[in-house]
Amino acid sequence: DLKLGKKVNEGKTKEVYELPDIPGCVLMQSKDQITAGNAARKDRMEGKAAISNTTTSCVFQLLQEAGIKTAFVRKQSDTAFIAAHCEMIPIEWVCRRIATGSFLKRNPGVKEGYKFYPPKIEMFYKDDANNDPQWSEEQIIEAKFCFAGLTIGQTEVDIMSRSTQAIFETLEKAWQPQNCTLVDLKIEFGVNVLTKEIVLADVIDNDSWRLWPGGDRSQQKDKQSYRDLKEVTPEALQMVKRNFEWVSERVELLLKTKSQGRVVVLMGSSSDLSHCEKIKKACATFGIPCELRVTSAHKGPDETLRIKAEYEGDGIPTVFVAVAGRSNGLGPVMSGNTAYPVVNCPPLSADWGTQDVWSSLRLPSGLSCPTTLSPEAAAQFAAQIFGLNNHLVWAKLRSNLLNTWISLKQADKKLRECSL
Repeated sequence: DLKLGKKVNEGKTKEVYELPDIPGCVLMQSKDQITAGNAARKDRMEGKAAISNTTTSCVFQLLQEAGIKTAFVRKQSDTAFIAAHCEMIPIEWVCRRIATGSFLKRNPGVKEGYKFYPPKIEMFYKDDANNDPQWSEEQIIEAKFCFAGLTIGQTEVDIMSRSTQAIFETLEKAWQPQNCTLVDLKIEFGVNVLTKEIVLADVIDNDSWRLWPGGDRSQQKDKQSYRDLKEVTPEALQMVKRNFEWVSERVELLLKTKSQGRVVVLMGSSSDLSHCEKIKKACATFGIPCELRVTSAHKGPDETLRIKAEYEGDGIPTVFVAVAGRSNGLGPVMSGNTAYPVVNCPPLSADWGTQDVWSSLRLPSGLSCPTTLSPEAAAQFAAQIFGLNNHLVWAKLRSNLLNTWISLKQADKKLRECSL
């Protein structure tokens, strides 16, 4: 029951409306329309609006929960979602893992199936009259675009390029548990009119990527199945619609994982609780459950091993974090008696830290518990282990890398502007 304002924009497959009651936001309304070749081919496909909206909402939710900045706010209805109002940057960013489609036409001699490591980034200027020509970074910079007061320069181009790769890799990882290969991806960015920052905007639906189940091109489930039609018949459109429905049914699984995991923090004394609470808080940022226990390997070794066995018996993958200071027997005893990973995170004091740390570093042969002094680093170590089989944890790790890089890039730009 949202009150709609004036129509801000209308594209081939969506309409954008102002929302007077929600300042700084717009409604993205999808259409039951499918196009190809800059609308040279255009057909109505009943139900496509709902399919596209479901796909976009799930994808943006996954990326947003991982920590990537997007314009997405919430799904509003079957065919529409609310987004932050952005001034769109007229560049399509394409990220490719596998060479196919237009890339082969522009690069004769490259065989279909050639894989790019790292994935290849390409840019295309949105210009239907000229079939969206490919642009270089230099062309984008020299265009001197300015949106919502932000001039698009080298820093902004670098941020969009690095973000494109991170977004592609996150979605690529998310599709892997379903044995689906993300071949390539097309996205757009905008400048949030309120925050003045670059965010992932527009939509990511089945028009935005190539998706090959089992890595088999003949099983493609994306819009390429529509582009490849020699003749558009009702039966052919139904086949295309079934492909789109196949994707929309499975895209919700991107928000879930079958892989479980937990961190168990063992502290030698309750006096170390504040140190352990930091580990638990950091684990929460990765969506990893964390339990705190008190046990001493020196004063109660039998109880320590009993607690260890308690977590080994239920089949949930576990990383143990040993928090012991003066004479750290906790980490080495755990490492010598479990096949699960153990990491030392001793709460060292300023007075005796240089002496105490050696009990965590100098271990008997046959033990393998690394040592980190930072509670946050201990949680990250556990997240990197779980991220091998859990795409949701991996996505948060990947997003952290991206956001750290962006913050450094922006800090450098700000410092150079101050110097000038």
